Amino acid sequence: MKPLDPRLLRQARAARGYVVLTAVLGLVTAGLVVAQALLIASVLAPAIQGSLSLPDVGTPLTLLAAVVAVRAGVAWAQERFALKAATKTVAELREQVVSHAVALGPRWLATGRGPAVATLATRGLDDLEPYMVRYLPQLLLAATVTPATLAVVLGLDWISAIIIAVTIPLIPVFMILVGQLTAGTSERRLEVMQRLGSQVLDLMAGLPTLRAFGREHGPEKRVRALGDANRRATMGTLRVAFLSGMVLELLTTLSVALVAVGIGLRLVYGEVGLEPALAVLVLAPEVYLPLRQVGMHFHASTDGIAAANQAFEVLDEPLRPVGTTPAPSLAGSRITFEGVSVRAGDRDVLAPAALTTTFGSAGGEAGSASDAPSSGTVVALTGPSGSGKTTTALVLLGLLAPDAGRVVVTPREGEPVDLAEIDPATWWPQVAWVPQRPTLTPGTVREVVLDGREVPDDELADAARLSGLDAVLDVLPDGWATPIGQGGVGLSVGQRQRVALTAALLGDPSRVPLVVLDEPTAHLDARGERAVLDAVRAWRDQGRTVVVVAHRTSLVELADQVVVVSSAALPPAPRTGADDAPTSAPTSSGAVA
Repeated sequence: MKPLDPRLLRQARAARGYVVLTAVLGLVTAGLVVAQALLIASVLAPAIQGSLSLPDVGTPLTLLAAVVAVRAGVAWAQERFALKAATKTVAELREQVVSHAVALGPRWLATGRGPAVATLATRGLDDLEPYMVRYLPQLLLAATVTPATLAVVLGLDWISAIIIAVTIPLIPVFMILVGQLTAGTSERRLEVMQRLGSQVLDLMAGLPTLRAFGREHGPEKRVRALGDANRRATMGTLRVAFLSGMVLELLTTLSVALVAVGIGLRLVYGEVGLEPALAVLVLAPEVYLPLRQVGMHFHASTDGIAAANQAFEVLDEPLRPVGTTPAPSLAGSRITFEGVSVRAGDRDVLAPAALTTTFGSAGGEAGSASDAPSSGTVVALTGPSGSGKTTTALVLLGLLAPDAGRVVVTPREGEPVDLAEIDPATWWPQVAWVPQRPTLTPGTVREVVLDGREVPDDELADAARLSGLDAVLDVLPDGWATPIGQGGVGLSVGQRQRVALTAALLGDPSRVPLVVLDEPTAHLDARGERAVLDAVRAWRDQGRTVVVVAHRTSLVELADQVVVVSSAALPPAPRTGADDAPTSAPTSSGAVA
């Protein structure tokens, strides 16, 4: 990122006002610095020469005290508004990064960037605070105070001004040299921290499974090694900061000493007056101070700059177009996959490959155009691991766009509409989604299940009994009032699934006619599996369409329609030679049983 990157001003509204305020305060500070130096010289010079009595210095001393007080107030205001602006800027960037990453969809997050974005949003962007509070104000002061004080020195003593003008460029030169020698230090530290965060997140997510197999101590060495790497990277950054600060302090001290020596020698020979000489001696350190502070705080802010660069990289990722057509009612609608193919990440595989099937109001008969609503359909997506079953579910949810083919929704009344043209905000409320590992919002079990809905107690109890949640409530310390942490912390994966199933069972069938389940029995025992089967039957009896990714035969046997999802190698790109034959796309499709 540049010293003042325009992208930061574009993305964070709080940063724009802060920069303007800091520039104004910088101009005020420049005037106060000059006034302070001139007042000090006007008091000391006559006092040293013995030509000024104590009553005569009353007014200059009063003015000097006022200038010092105002300067302290400006510094306090700068610090106060800097902290507020930094907090707001980090919050704005964090919200934008998370929202943009979610909008990019699960395919983008599944490339390994999900944990990195989590670390960036939770820990990395906090490092932007030193940049906003320390580095940026000094940078703007260097652009205001330094030229103003140098101009005053030029009017007082042109020889000292020349010495300062010659030595000032040495500071940015040495800053550039130090920056080149330490290039990549902060980026490496952020990368190590992201690897550590990703490892810990994966460990926490899989800890119940690891404990079940007695392998919870296995990742200890890896986490310890990453922690040591993070410690070494942090200490390396601190060493660089101390060394560069020492270099800049030494350079500015020698520069001020040159001015002082020149002033002293010319005072001895009477070539300069005492009052201008004192004013120059007071102003000389103030000329170098902003640049010295910029160098001192530069390395403390580089972690934040590296994090901001990564945030801008996420925000620069193009979003796929979002439909604007209101979704038709899914009650009694047919959903047709027409040759849907999705590339599996960075692999040269289509999973699914050219999937073609229809389900919905026709009761499982592909291609039927009946206008009468069906009693409900259970569709099982089967196939080997990696064939694209979960990806098919994500396409149906509108979270993934197919690379080839399309999904068409045919309502009971109205024209067919492409799912890609439908506004997701009108599509998602009609779909209940229960993934393999449900992520629950914080609250009590009752609050999470109801999600703000008003449901009679007997209906809630029936849903809990049907999903098997009643058995979970029996072992929880406070039953329905048991608190659940962020993401479902406090419950096992199987218990979270039963909570999610209960919440889906309470949905109004006319408002939520489509239920999508991703391997709902993967983490359940025989009793939990029976609860899932009972829930699926209940949804079908309610007239809903249930699409379930199934591995176990019990779910497949329950299904009214079985769709076999298959994958295929990505066809090679066609060559441009005149004699080359065109390459055809795979023609496999989902088989309907």
